[in-house]
Amino acid sequence: MSRRIDHVAILVRELEQAVAFYRDTLGIEPDEIREVPTEQIRIAFLSPGGPLASKIELIEPMTPDSSLMRFLEKRGEGMHHICLEVDDIDATLQELKAKGVVVLDQQPRIAAEGRAIFLHPKGTNGVLLEMLQKDEH
Repeated sequence: MSRRIDHVAILVRELEQAVAFYRDTLGIEPDEIREVPTEQIRIAFLSPGGPLASKIELIEPMTPDSSLMRFLEKRGEGMHHICLEVDDIDATLQELKAKGVVVLDQQPRIAAEGRAIFLHPKGTNGVLLEMLQKDEH
């Protein structure tokens, strides 16, 4: 089902400050910084192992009333989720539902790099998991 870890997502209050730490302290330049209006976030992708390696995704909520801002206010900055890349998100969703996994999305959502679903932490040993089918570009 899963091909590889695509990224580890870290929730931050200020994207520029977080990017500056990775760039200036660790020498990891961001690959791209962009807004994802459908999710009300700004993100920066960093690839410390090169373009084919797993990434670090820094996430900043854009609106004070978003679910990620509520998460940030409740739990503070830190790891938010782990993303696993899959070949077919629709088949993955059906397979997981058939196995009784609690999924947060009944239909795949549009994500920064493709289509994704999230698995509830209650069924994944406390970790929010994203399953992602990347766009073909």
